[in-house]
Amino acid sequence: MNIYNNISLKPFNTFGIEAIAKTFIEISDINDLINFHNTEILKSEPYFILGGGSNILFTKDFAGTIIHPNFKGIEIIEKNKDFNYVKVFAGEIWDDFVNFCVTNNLGGIENLSLIPGNCGASPVQNIGAFGVEIKDCLESVEIYNIETGEKRTLTNNECKFGYRTSIFKTDFKHNWLIIYTTYKLKSSDYSFQTSYGALSEELKRHNEVSLKSIRESVINIRTLKLPDPKEIGNAGSFFKNPIVSIKKAEEINKIFSDAPVYKFSKTEVKLAAGWLIEQCGWKGKQIGNVGVHKKQALVLVNYGNAKGIDIINLSEKIKNSVFFKFGITLETEVNFL
Repeated sequence: MNIYNNISLKPFNTFGIEAIAKTFIEISDINDLINFHNTEILKSEPYFILGGGSNILFTKDFAGTIIHPNFKGIEIIEKNKDFNYVKVFAGEIWDDFVNFCVTNNLGGIENLSLIPGNCGASPVQNIGAFGVEIKDCLESVEIYNIETGEKRTLTNNECKFGYRTSIFKTDFKHNWLIIYTTYKLKSSDYSFQTSYGALSEELKRHNEVSLKSIRESVINIRTLKLPDPKEIGNAGSFFKNPIVSIKKAEEINKIFSDAPVYKFSKTEVKLAAGWLIEQCGWKGKQIGNVGVHKKQALVLVNYGNAKGIDIINLSEKIKNSVFFKFGITLETEVNFL
């Protein structure tokens, strides 16, 4: 367990926002967790669990303890003719894990290539892309309560997954830390998810549809459309795609026949937040050190030394304009701290 004082959090958030943590604790194994639980730190000051920082916006310095899980390891723990069960620890980089699975012919998460962040955060947000979500192949999550010392294993159903949400954003938001996640991945031929328009078009450049070609196609699409956080500060999709009634979508389609609409349930559909934002004239717009990415309106970026409040102010202006034009309230994917 490594403990640091008054450390900059700029390297620990993909927005590249400067903020100072009073205390920063890196935890690398279960013994660290036990030792940390037995200290007096939690009784004296607030704390926050920070993974890869790809879904967080710091709005000020943190006058408490940042807990940074850095457990490492990927292990195939069980095999049969249909499935492989793979354990991945929270500190592993998500795309490294996807690459491991594709390399080892383990199918299920190839559509989620190049999503930034660590593996411990993936169930929290129920990350998804190109028609696939974490909940589709997650088996269980091993968690630890840093206040009580209790350790539990949650099944897929117990995680209460929804669209970009889970129990880790609600009931277990504050004091439960993810140690590792187990995935149930397909080890034999199966039906790939390639119906997403951009993906199906990109796959035409390949001779065959395979785990490797899907991963390469997704990486190509994301590289062309999304900024690299190492070059331009961002947290990927800033807003959720709004879920609206079929009636509401039909009203929009009467005026905007090209509005992207995706089936969500028997009574609701999903609209493309990026499209809504673009229709309001925000795509590529820059205000001071912040702006909307020129190739993807769903991504807000830090062009320089922006502060968290600058990003928030921009997001509020975008939300207001979308509501004024379409009567739809956008919700953020990114968490504010």
